[in-house]
Amino acid sequence: MIQVQNVSKSFGEQVLLDGASMLVGDHERVGLVGRNGCGKSTLFKMILGQECIDGGSIDIPKNYTIGYLQQHINFKHPTVHEEACSVLKPNEDGWIEEHKVEAILFGLGFDEESMHKSPMLLSGGFQIRLNLAKVLASEPDMLLLDEPTNYLDIVSMRWLSRFLRAWKGEVLLITHDHHFMDEVCTHTVGIHRHKMRKVKGTVEKLRETIAEEEEVAQRTQENEQRKKEQLERVIERFRYKAAKAAMVQSKIKAAAKLANGERLSHERNLDFSFTETPFPGKRMLQIKGISFAYPNRGDDGTVQGMGPELITDLTMEVFKGDRIAVIGPNGRGKTTLLNLIAKELQPTAGEISYNPNLQINYFGQTNINRLNLDNTVEEEIASAIEEVSQKSRARGLAGLMMFSGDAALKKVKVLSGGERSRVLLGKILASACNMLLLDEPTNHLDMESIESLIDALEDYEGTAMVVTHDEELLHAFANRLVVFDGGTCRIFEGTYADFLEKVGWASEKKPGGSNSANIKVSNIDVKGDGNSTSGDSAVGASPVPRAKEDRKARADYIAERSKVIKPLEKKLANLEAEIAKAEALGGELEAKLVTASESGDGNAITAIAKDMDDNKKKVDQLYEDWEKTTAELEAAKDKYPI
Repeated sequence: MIQVQNVSKSFGEQVLLDGASMLVGDHERVGLVGRNGCGKSTLFKMILGQECIDGGSIDIPKNYTIGYLQQHINFKHPTVHEEACSVLKPNEDGWIEEHKVEAILFGLGFDEESMHKSPMLLSGGFQIRLNLAKVLASEPDMLLLDEPTNYLDIVSMRWLSRFLRAWKGEVLLITHDHHFMDEVCTHTVGIHRHKMRKVKGTVEKLRETIAEEEEVAQRTQENEQRKKEQLERVIERFRYKAAKAAMVQSKIKAAAKLANGERLSHERNLDFSFTETPFPGKRMLQIKGISFAYPNRGDDGTVQGMGPELITDLTMEVFKGDRIAVIGPNGRGKTTLLNLIAKELQPTAGEISYNPNLQINYFGQTNINRLNLDNTVEEEIASAIEEVSQKSRARGLAGLMMFSGDAALKKVKVLSGGERSRVLLGKILASACNMLLLDEPTNHLDMESIESLIDALEDYEGTAMVVTHDEELLHAFANRLVVFDGGTCRIFEGTYADFLEKVGWASEKKPGGSNSANIKVSNIDVKGDGNSTSGDSAVGASPVPRAKEDRKARADYIAERSKVIKPLEKKLANLEAEIAKAEALGGELEAKLVTASESGDGNAITAIAKDMDDNKKKVDQLYEDWEKTTAELEAAKDKYPI
């Protein structure tokens, strides 16, 4: 356990903590929350002795070990496996401990091939994952984890959540991911007004508690202010009467003990909404059989063939009002898909057709490439406003993104990652659109800003496609999914909850995969409690019979599958043909209406208008039938996989 007592910490005039106290008890997993810059990471450094304390104390028991996720790289061993195992203590069951380390590495997204790589050849994100694996494998008394999910994909985050819930020691966790924190932590501590407030339960429970206390404090302060004003009137009335001198002095002392009249300051939150431009029609874009691979380049920069395909023969349509989440492990093609749709890349095969009325705004993951670092915040937001007469809106939008006053005059190059994300959001707000492409929009944002983003997406009436690993955003936002998993890219019609229930992640279906309570390695079950027992795994039978094992059973299965799926595919094709005919008729009727209007033929206008209305109703009904049939087909394919 660790006890923080009356700790104070300032940097110049910026006060972070002032008499703050907190206790992390035995077996508690504590989430630490607060606005960016409130002192969360500084508290970690003070616990580790990397930052001095201005006042108070931090008490840590003797021989109590702390594991800390470091961002800097200091690898000393030739392979990933050896580097991860370097933290193990020598004992007679060393081979079992090595299996535990391997299970952790697999859970964090490493594969068999990467185990034998040099750690220095890993990407920056996987180097941080290796650091995390070393911390977890060292089995300290307490884990200090500062944004451990920043470099993890959604599958690894789900594994880490399960691992930490089984952790028998203490955990102190900083993360902007509300959903992840609530899943892992038993308690939540908030840094608020330079103090610490701890509750048993979730982030929401903490917020409710703080809100209630703020309301009580505000009412108390207002009552004291009224009393003070009454006392001051009495003092002023009798100040110069000698007979009342004792009473006046008593009132002066009483008034001095009451409120100073300053109201509690309110912390600002991001509060914004995306602006939609109208979109006539239904279909915004159509992706037809696209594939994409990056070129392999030699040392001299010349192209030497193509790399593996990230996207293969993807076909889908995007309609007005869609809420599409693009999900999957890192490095599988999610960002590439958004870059293809945004025309920043061209497919190596297939094509993307765009409705001429489509207007896209793109929030890219690498914000630095989308911002002019030499501009001020105000200038950068103004650069997104096309109409000269509207350029004055830039200062207001900067304020909306929490760059008020002189903060709007800061150069982009001096801003933090989170501040740059807010500048890019400001640029997107500066121009209306009917389709948002957002790539990891929650990176670098604190919890309050993420909630504002989710609210803005829920209110936005246009179409949005979002790449994210944030499960809270996924549950709140998506009604369609593009899933990169198991070496394929597929469309799932439904919510993220539907996907987890009906399909799930490929790695979580495997025996000993990250879905298991026990991580299976060979014939050893490495449990979250650190104990190990031998045993054999029971692998469930595949729903699809194998051809070599039972050719007749497979033939029957294919026949049954075809009997269900073929009629749906035929119905869908017929509906698409009907929709195309009806939309073409709509265009013809519009042209006739223009001609009738120019000639002033009232009877023709009335007749054509009626035909247009009937055709519109028909198109709407066809689209409803199409959506229903598409859902039935996807469900059938889920039931009868190949």
